[in-house]
Amino acid sequence: MDDTDVMLVVTTVPDAEAARRVAEALVGERLAACVTVLGAARSTYRWQGAVESADELPLLVKTTASRWPALRERLRALHPYDVPEMLALRAADGWPAYLDWVRGETAPPG
Repeated sequence: MDDTDVMLVVTTVPDAEAARRVAEALVGERLAACVTVLGAARSTYRWQGAVESADELPLLVKTTASRWPALRERLRALHPYDVPEMLALRAADGWPAYLDWVRGETAPPG
């Protein structure tokens, strides 16, 4: 396999409880090898014609391209926002042992 099968998915959630719920579900269901919850960030965006700002927690989700479709659907179901941020970026390179770990931890059981 090449490095491009490993992906980094970026999303944001409104609070620590949502971050915990999303992280535990995605890792527990083997859709993600790891979810890193970053510190509070302030997002400014246009929503329904108005400029808004909100405090959010960014999440970095490590997965594979083969798990991305299921992860996307599960994240949509778990997410409290109407239109959640979901950006999936393919790894151009990475530490081989780490990439292998991501692959192993997201492999469906059996």
